[in-house]
Amino acid sequence: MTKDKEPVVKSFNFVCLMIIIVGTRIQFSDGSEFAVDQSKRGLTHVPKDLPLKTKVLDMSHNYIAELQVSDIRFLSELKVLRLSHNKIQLLDLSVFKFNQDLEYLDLSHNQLQKISCHPIMSFRHLDLSFNDFKALPICKQFGNLSQLNFLGLSAMKLQKLDLLPIAHLHLSYILLDLRNYYIKENETESLQILNAKTLHLVFHPTSLFSIQVNISVNTLGCLQLTNIKLNDDNCQVFIKFLLELTRGPTLLNFTLNHIETTWKCLVRVFQFLWPKPVEYLNIYNLTIIESIHEEDFTYSKTTLKALKIEHITNQVFIFSQTALYTVFSEMNIMMLTISDTPFIHMLCPHAPSTFKFLNFTQNVFTDSIFEKCSTLVKLETLILQKNGLKDLFKVGLMTKDMPSLEILDVSWNSLESGRHKENCTWVESIVVLNLSSNTLTDSVFRCLPPRIKVLDLHNNKIKSIPKQVVKLEALQELNVAFNSLTDLPGCGSFSSLSVLIIDHNSVSHPSADFFQSCQKMRSIKAGNNPFQCTCELREFVKNIEQVSSEVVEGWPDSYKCDYPESYRGTPLKDFHMSELSCNITLLIVTIGATMLVLAVTVTFLCIYLDLPWYLRMVCQWTQTRRRARNVPLEELQRNLQFHAFISYSEHDSAWVKNELVPYLEKEGMQVCLHERNFVPGKSIVENIINCIEKSYKSIFVLSPNFVQSEWCHYELYFAHHNLFHEGSNNLILILLEPIPQNSIPNKYHKLRALMTQRTYLQWPKEKSKRGLFWANIRATFNVKLTLVTENNDVKS
Repeated sequence: MTKDKEPVVKSFNFVCLMIIIVGTRIQFSDGSEFAVDQSKRGLTHVPKDLPLKTKVLDMSHNYIAELQVSDIRFLSELKVLRLSHNKIQLLDLSVFKFNQDLEYLDLSHNQLQKISCHPIMSFRHLDLSFNDFKALPICKQFGNLSQLNFLGLSAMKLQKLDLLPIAHLHLSYILLDLRNYYIKENETESLQILNAKTLHLVFHPTSLFSIQVNISVNTLGCLQLTNIKLNDDNCQVFIKFLLELTRGPTLLNFTLNHIETTWKCLVRVFQFLWPKPVEYLNIYNLTIIESIHEEDFTYSKTTLKALKIEHITNQVFIFSQTALYTVFSEMNIMMLTISDTPFIHMLCPHAPSTFKFLNFTQNVFTDSIFEKCSTLVKLETLILQKNGLKDLFKVGLMTKDMPSLEILDVSWNSLESGRHKENCTWVESIVVLNLSSNTLTDSVFRCLPPRIKVLDLHNNKIKSIPKQVVKLEALQELNVAFNSLTDLPGCGSFSSLSVLIIDHNSVSHPSADFFQSCQKMRSIKAGNNPFQCTCELREFVKNIEQVSSEVVEGWPDSYKCDYPESYRGTPLKDFHMSELSCNITLLIVTIGATMLVLAVTVTFLCIYLDLPWYLRMVCQWTQTRRRARNVPLEELQRNLQFHAFISYSEHDSAWVKNELVPYLEKEGMQVCLHERNFVPGKSIVENIINCIEKSYKSIFVLSPNFVQSEWCHYELYFAHHNLFHEGSNNLILILLEPIPQNSIPNKYHKLRALMTQRTYLQWPKEKSKRGLFWANIRATFNVKLTLVTENNDVKS
């Protein structure tokens, strides 16, 4: 997003400094791995315990008064040495004879008065400025420093050939400290500087400018002057000083730092520089004193492209604003920057202006700025950051007569957007608009230039992007970070959107179809939002993981769960929920399928296995067992009363009474029959259970008639249940007549199982075989039992 559309001006504002700064950083980067910081430690001498492989040593801001060979000779790999702001008075360069790799030496802000020369070969940066030298401290050996980029010097007096030993060197930066420079009145000195790209002269901070020295340069590209104090009387002295310095055709950049002057003298300086080859004029920390009156200014043809003034202190409280503002508004240059000043207004040029770039950051302009101004026809960039603008509607009207305007920055104001019902009016040429750090709400989307391509709305009070907004089909970049948005905006109204910044909002459930809606997206920054890690988020996470990490900025570190508490701090990439728990349709289908299977199973059991019948049997068995637990203890302790309980069909009673019972009783066995032993008053089921429990064996006479008797099947069921309950083998099956398998109903599956799994005795039709049958019957009763009669008499 656009923060400061001033690339050309900024590049030239610092072009002079960057040459030396880059060189300096190269020196530091070489030894950053072995850097030692001993600055501001109150040291009076160099420590002896420094690491031998030290490459960068900072001992600035201490009290070191002397430097000896023994102090640093053991640092053979030293490349950078900073000794500024100490108390060194004398320096013998031979102390560095064992430091052949030393490239950066800073001895500025000491008390040096003299240096002893010594052959040195490796310096790239040598700073001897802000010391007490009477003459420039130049050694003839400096001429061998072929790699020297930066040279800082101090002097009280100058001679023309002082710099002759280094005249053949191509220096990037010369810093000349003339704070203590002194010469008698009406005397003039001269100094020749041959090959230097940047010259920086520093004068006394509180003295009126009075230096009369002719400094001639050949290849100077950047000139900086610091600490200039002028009034109407010495103004001409300063202009005369500039005459020789600005004569060369290569001087493109001129900077004044910390200048105090009258308005009249400042205008004279402007007038002097107007026809010069200077293209970029920068003034930092300007103080205007005494008075401000209208001054004549001739806007002749000029090569000046840009004037930049930062931080103006106006000590004149009563003055003509027209006199002040007119000088700037009528300038025939392309770029004008006046920032951090108390200016409350700026006049509209009287005639069509040459301005292409205007920057009025941090003034006190109001909504009336450039109102109905139709002469800024070439203006392409307008920056009004940090002013007093309040009405976005009026800002739009301001641009109406600026047909070339492409970039507008009105960030850090107090703009509101909902004051007017009518539609906003904007010049259609605007493509970059910065509205960040204001008080704009959702209504701002109804007050935007129609052809905007880059829109910055971060740090406002926007809660949502209305669905009914004018389509911004050209919009490519949108920054809405640090607002209160709850969802990602779709691209329905922004069909060309390719960059979206929406971090630090209130987005909890981002739309899952965002990436399908925004097919042209090449960069999105949506981290640091309070994501709610619920089912709704799964699809968004799935989609975002399918997008390249180059597109999703900050993924995955900036994308974390905020809710629920159990997931807080969990990266979205590690958040997982099952499909079944999130898909209601699938959950319903699964439950429905399970219920259907269960219903089919129950239906099968009911139809083929007569499940209700078995449930009824279990219920009756349970009730009988419960009643049995309520019987007195003495009754529960009774022994068996019968050897056998016989279950049979009434249709087979003749065989039972004529054959089976007589034989068993002849053998001395007590037999239980339902017609003679069931107790009146009790239910049939209860009688069956009691008889089975009081009998040692249960004999079942099987036949087709038995199969058709439901009560016989009851008896068989309970006897088989008792088999597992008591853990005994008490069933005897007698097959009186063959029973076809297909004749046994499905609900009597237990009978089927018993006939398949258990051995049964088949009644033979031949009399010769019946002896073996009765022998098998006797074998099943091979245990002598003690029976208890109904009257509790014991019978063997």
